[in-house]
Amino acid sequence: MEKVDILINNALIVTMNPRRDVIPRGFVAVRDGKIVDVGSGDGRSKYVAEEYVELRRSVVTPGFVCAHTHFYGLLLTGSPWFGVIEAPSDFQQNLQRIWWALDETLTHEDVYVSALLGSILFARTGTTFFKDLLDAPNVTQNSLDYVEKGVTEVGLRGFAGFSVTQRRSLSEGYEGIAENERFVRKTHANPESKVKGVFTLHASFTVTDDVLIKTKELADKYGTIYAMHLEEGLIDVYHNIERYGKRPVERLRDIGFLSPRFLAIHGVQVTEDELMILKQHDVKIAHNAMSNMINGVGVPPIPKMLGLGMTVGIGNDGYVMDVFENMRSTYLVHKVVNKDPRLMSPLKVVEMATIDAAKALGVHDKIGSIEVGKEADITILVPEFTHTPLDERTVYGHLVNTFNGKDVWGVLVRGSWVTKERRVITVDLDRVIDYAEKVVNRLWDRMISMEVKYKVEWLKP
Repeated sequence: MEKVDILINNALIVTMNPRRDVIPRGFVAVRDGKIVDVGSGDGRSKYVAEEYVELRRSVVTPGFVCAHTHFYGLLLTGSPWFGVIEAPSDFQQNLQRIWWALDETLTHEDVYVSALLGSILFARTGTTFFKDLLDAPNVTQNSLDYVEKGVTEVGLRGFAGFSVTQRRSLSEGYEGIAENERFVRKTHANPESKVKGVFTLHASFTVTDDVLIKTKELADKYGTIYAMHLEEGLIDVYHNIERYGKRPVERLRDIGFLSPRFLAIHGVQVTEDELMILKQHDVKIAHNAMSNMINGVGVPPIPKMLGLGMTVGIGNDGYVMDVFENMRSTYLVHKVVNKDPRLMSPLKVVEMATIDAAKALGVHDKIGSIEVGKEADITILVPEFTHTPLDERTVYGHLVNTFNGKDVWGVLVRGSWVTKERRVITVDLDRVIDYAEKVVNRLWDRMISMEVKYKVEWLKP
């Protein structure tokens, strides 16, 4: 019999392969960080393993993929900052009073801690790959190294980019581009790097055409995806119409910015005409349902996008890291806003959190499904309790409607354990929490004592 490193056996396997096969009682064999076999029946009849994983009522899925996050957003959870500012009444005030205040207070240590915390939360709830966007304009240089450090210690993998913006000055946009290019060159030259650089921007209402064009040129040069918030709030639409006489998607089309490697984050305010433009250029979408709700910006036309055959992946925008909560919100919000309970099947939602998110990030040839030859990014769930049968007929419904992050028993990344028996095994969680509390308390003290003023004169038409 062949030898393998890990044999996951006697499990309900949700493959997410092109046929969307669900194997009611099967096995996954892992060797040298890759999946070497997937099949039904008893894998012990074919393989001898260094380690056997055979758990009663276990469900095996691909490692979930987050199409968009902000690790640093976690640093404001429960913050007393919200008690000392005037409550924002719209999205622009949200940016100015909350997020831009946080951005300008961050240190490299804060960035590192946020990546540690975010990676731990992802690992504990089943996400193995992500795309992160960092906005820390006062510590731009080398800042992405601190994201990489935190993620690498936990053992996850993903993409990271610096949020290129010119909201304070024109020159800071080029500083952000330089940081992205530096990190892309560094990480893509190192095959062992768990975090790869990509090119990212804040939004079209905070950057000039020159910066957009330069970013696209560099993404083309290095062959990476590139991402930007698009029409999250109406400020993006109003700015483009007032300054350029065009809606955001029209402006991006006219300067040659759109392509199949562009990941548009949100798309809440897009019109049907803009949807057709995005479709024509095969632009990918990162959908962040829970973030859109807490920011009160609206609900993007995801069912229309899916109807056009567009690729949409689920992200969290730095709000709630549990993929099951994000899947459930995605499943529900489009039904209520469209008053149509037929929208968003459980299968489609799971696709959006696995293989479709991997497609949106351009990594679907490596992860996003359980198939021979793919990297062994695998999530194992052992639910404590399901009140109806759990089998190949019902598993998608349970993934979306029943399960939560606490049901994750273990996570493999490239065939190595990151969590096991519901514990993170790569870092000392107690030490991380103690350290993080000290760092975050210092950040909160700085925010509360600072006076934040914003001048964005050049943004005016």
